[in-house]
Amino acid sequence: MANSANVVIVGAQWGDEAKGKLVDFLACNASMVVRYGGGNNAGHTVTANGIEYKFHLIPAGILNPDILCIVGSGVVIDPGVLVKEIEGLVNRGVSVANLKLSSAAHVILPYHRLLDELEERGRGASKIGTTGRGIGPAYADKSNRYGIRLSEFVCPEVFAARVRAVVAEKNLIIEKVYGEAPLDADQIIAEYTPYAEALKPFCSEIAPLVYDAASHGKGVIFEGAQGTLLDIDLGTYPYVTSSHPIAGGACLGTGIGPTLIDSVVGVAKGYTTRVGSGVFPTELLDERGDYIRERGHEYGTTTGRPRRCGWLDTVILRFAVKVNGMTALSLGHLDVLTGMNEVQICVAYRNAEGELINDLPSDLVTNAGYTPVYETLPGWHEDVSNARTAEELPANARAYVARVQALCGVPIAAISVGPGREQTILDAEVMQKVQTRRQWV
Repeated sequence: MANSANVVIVGAQWGDEAKGKLVDFLACNASMVVRYGGGNNAGHTVTANGIEYKFHLIPAGILNPDILCIVGSGVVIDPGVLVKEIEGLVNRGVSVANLKLSSAAHVILPYHRLLDELEERGRGASKIGTTGRGIGPAYADKSNRYGIRLSEFVCPEVFAARVRAVVAEKNLIIEKVYGEAPLDADQIIAEYTPYAEALKPFCSEIAPLVYDAASHGKGVIFEGAQGTLLDIDLGTYPYVTSSHPIAGGACLGTGIGPTLIDSVVGVAKGYTTRVGSGVFPTELLDERGDYIRERGHEYGTTTGRPRRCGWLDTVILRFAVKVNGMTALSLGHLDVLTGMNEVQICVAYRNAEGELINDLPSDLVTNAGYTPVYETLPGWHEDVSNARTAEELPANARAYVARVQALCGVPIAAISVGPGREQTILDAEVMQKVQTRRQWV
């Protein structure tokens, strides 16, 4: 592992692309997995040795005890959720001795969740569709310099003083703006002190650890949460998250420079999904969308909410390729499309004037005049879940993958035909390039 690459795994759509599976798969060639953004509004499902694990904050590499797993400073941590997740893994025989939390990460507290709910309710018909887990208000506090970092949270005297000061401010909003009952700071302190005690042993200065591993060829997998189209700056605003799921977020959320990143692998489904509100040009509101949802078990890992489903949109994939600097793509859930007589791919949009639009328009959210332009390909009915090489896929499935690759402009390094580790088809040549460390002189 002396010359392993540093690889960013990033969602190429609106999240829920099965990034966790790829992280788990690639972690065997790394010494470290770092979650760099988001909170417990995102979840990863990993199936290892026939056992399903659901992660909300802990990096997917935790199933390998030889890999150091880090929650970076760009993540917002709900202490109660994290403690429960740790306990759940331990109870299933998974060691968390290899887990470290950035002391600079911010914590989510009860007033964040309450304000998330009240703000969403106040939007009325213009709801964003948040998970209500306090993610947005926690990031807002971080930007407003009201946030409480993990290093403060695990120090009883500092935590108590900070909570009393912040709750006094928040109660003004809760009472005066929303007409709700104020929160009790002492009650929050009493409830969260045991969480602080439980998490304190994991609290660490992580920037030097990540730099050492990344700069000495030990191999770091940077684990993204959510997807490119949910990025606060580059996504389909305002229907986005409050952080940077894009590859650049790996630098912001861990403290390493961009020259230490060797490759970026985007993860996409063979179709498109999203949750919550917002634009979705290729959404299927008929039996085909229902078919994809049920075959793909398209319900949120964290929330259980049914996902909106539609055809693959290569306009947004090309956008994701560009803004992330992708070197390769991983195409998943190919097995879900089995049984359809034909499959469609969105190759462009057409605006209200009839003009063909090949690049993602900046006014996609506000302009209802864009309609998808489709290519229709023949589907397949053969079971692909047991395929272990591209040659074992049906001809129509191979043609579909080849067309996606041509439309996106980057090679496909992996194809997923099921949730298991073994249900991953690799392009050995592309994967070798992904995992090759660049030498800077």
